Amino acid sequence: MSLREATIDRERRDLVTHQVMDESRLIRFVAAPDGTVAPDLARKLPGRGLWVAADRASIETAVKKNLFSRAAKAPLKPAADLADLVESLLFRRCLDQLGLARREGVLISGFEKSLANVRSGKVAWIIEAADGSADGRGKLLSLAKHQTPAPKVCGAFTADDLSLALGLENAIHAVLLEGGRANRWTFEVERLAGFRPLLPPEWGDGRAEAPNKDLDGRGSAS
Repeated sequence: MSLREATIDRERRDLVTHQVMDESRLIRFVAAPDGTVAPDLARKLPGRGLWVAADRASIETAVKKNLFSRAAKAPLKPAADLADLVESLLFRRCLDQLGLARREGVLISGFEKSLANVRSGKVAWIIEAADGSADGRGKLLSLAKHQTPAPKVCGAFTADDLSLALGLENAIHAVLLEGGRANRWTFEVERLAGFRPLLPPEWGDGRAEAPNKDLDGRGSAS
């Protein structure tokens, strides 16, 4: 059972807003033996969970207002950069999921193969390097607009990030096929979205129109 599946219908109270939310929208923290506050992204660490909404502003508020100590009813010393630490851990978890997906054969890389799989209608996510060319990205996203449902798009990682995670050279275009691994990736990357945009601002809404070339990949698609 995936972590995402395990949190369905389970709710916790956000210690910042006091709102009851589904666990998938929260980050679990625990008090460490040295009095610091440790993120528990896998939700396996022992101890009472301290739950905060999965976004930078909420964690920064919890640190600034000493809310971890209040919730734990004990003096705790969360790091000033706790939100940065959570972002870094989520970033790595997302890339690790992509590496697992490639080994399982459900993440397909390369422009032509990505294009063919988008056409198949079985793609859950299009994953584009943030620093890749607009030409190839535009073709893929333009084609994706006509799929039902349209694949989601992520551009939160650079080509170097993707290449290292996937064990490839110059990884620019990739697609994640529908299924269990895509569900687990969605859970992780939606938490990451609370800390950094999944689409670079210069991409607009991620639905770029293709250049004045056909969708069969002719022309530059680097």
